[in-house]
Amino acid sequence: MSIIKTVSTQPFPDQKPGTSGLRKKVKMFQTPHYLENFVQSIFLAVDGLKGSTIVMGGDGRYFNREALQVIIKMAAANGIARVMVGKGGILSTPAASCVIRKYGLKGGIILSASHNPGGPDGDFGIKYNIENGGPSPEHVTDAIFKQSLNMDSYRIFEAEDLNLDKPGETQLGTMTVQVFDSIIEYVELMESLFDFRKMENLIRSGEFSLIFDGMNAVTGPYARAIFEDRLGAPEGTVINGDPLPDFGGGHPDPNLKYADQLVAMMNSQGGPDLGAASDGDGDRNMILGKNFFVTPSDSLAVIAANAHLIPGYSGIISGIARSMPTSMAADRVAESMGIDCYETPTGWKFFGNLLDAGRVTFCGEESFGTGSSHIREKDGLWAVLFWLNMLAEKKDSVEGIVREHWKQFGRNYYSRHDYEGVDSEAAQLVMEGIRKRLPAMGGESLGGQTVAMADEFSYTDPVDGAVSTGQGIRIIFQNGSRIVFRLSGTGTEGATIRIYLEKYESDPARHDIDTQDALAELIAAAGEVSQIHEITGRDAPSVIT
Repeated sequence: MSIIKTVSTQPFPDQKPGTSGLRKKVKMFQTPHYLENFVQSIFLAVDGLKGSTIVMGGDGRYFNREALQVIIKMAAANGIARVMVGKGGILSTPAASCVIRKYGLKGGIILSASHNPGGPDGDFGIKYNIENGGPSPEHVTDAIFKQSLNMDSYRIFEAEDLNLDKPGETQLGTMTVQVFDSIIEYVELMESLFDFRKMENLIRSGEFSLIFDGMNAVTGPYARAIFEDRLGAPEGTVINGDPLPDFGGGHPDPNLKYADQLVAMMNSQGGPDLGAASDGDGDRNMILGKNFFVTPSDSLAVIAANAHLIPGYSGIISGIARSMPTSMAADRVAESMGIDCYETPTGWKFFGNLLDAGRVTFCGEESFGTGSSHIREKDGLWAVLFWLNMLAEKKDSVEGIVREHWKQFGRNYYSRHDYEGVDSEAAQLVMEGIRKRLPAMGGESLGGQTVAMADEFSYTDPVDGAVSTGQGIRIIFQNGSRIVFRLSGTGTEGATIRIYLEKYESDPARHDIDTQDALAELIAAAGEVSQIHEITGRDAPSVIT
């Protein structure tokens, strides 16, 4: 006999969600009552959940299945009417957004720490997506955190674990549990946006090849279904395509450092024409050509400039949005098209209102995230398909498309320097030191350039008027170059200081300079202003992208 059990507990003071939910070490989530407290906080803080339908799933990382069983039983004990669960517990973040929007669900619980490492000693995460399919806005995450600080009990349905590997429906008390194949839903959405026939013809021509690196994360099965099964790419086109609890010992972050196997293949003699990778939960992407890396900032700009080639975007583009640290390449495209370009804080949730209001069609972040109005999350495979569709239409190479774009709009030399796992106190000292210098920076000479303005970015949402402050420090020079400093909220230990550097070059004859060489003066200026090497003891960044 199954019963609902009320379990006494005490609050944990550290359950404040960040830009993408709550992320901690696996061992913390395995602490008795820790997961349950946060889940109960969601069920109590989010209005209208009782009697509703929600979707659940995750990126397959360590503790994914165990956590899902707990959350399903807690949903049954908290009056949820129906839960849709990705087969095998697998559900990419874009697919979750797709399902929420397609079926008009109340929301969804996604288990992922995105691009962070997995395994018993790795990271775990959980977030709640709202009814538009996007991440919870700040007023929702604030309510969840406030609730977590007052937890004294949680409710859970006592029952045997469910079989999550077989599609179908079962009852858990009064709640229906539906295990479904989310790949089918996602592929149908992609087919409604892109010209699959042209992409298939390109692949089957024998004159084009691609490689997709699933990084042993969630997108492998989705990518196989699209590239190999639907578009006819040879078996083996998708590498590292099986989701593994520890991501095969790798770091599921699609950048030049962690996707080194893919990079080596693309830089080899006779390498593929298109290379791409996605991250742990499938919302990020990296695009590569033969010996050529497309920065995420450039990718957003190129996508917007070529949207007329794609069936799902052949109409009028309403606008573009980019996070503040993302390069201004998209701004130039928006200006040429006579549409607005919005500058928001980092975090996909800030794009939600703009998308819902119809103000923007495309969104992007420099952290390898690109997306559109088709869902309310960034979408890694969507971006790859957009590039593949462009290649089929333009009959050009990846490098050729980007260079033609630079010729028309100019090149925004751009790089991000990450200092990962920095002592939190030292990281705060770095930021506070820069902050103190801001009032006197106007007119100052740094790295041979004159500072036009320096401030700490704040954002007023043009739709609902919500204000977000403390969103990163900007130093903008008279020639349009920029240095941006931010503390990242996606790690689980120490702090990550991110330094973003940008310089615009209009002369095509100067578009072949090595990026770090082109930004050398700005890199030196950033070091001088921040004193990051002296304060942190770090000689160089952990990762440069």
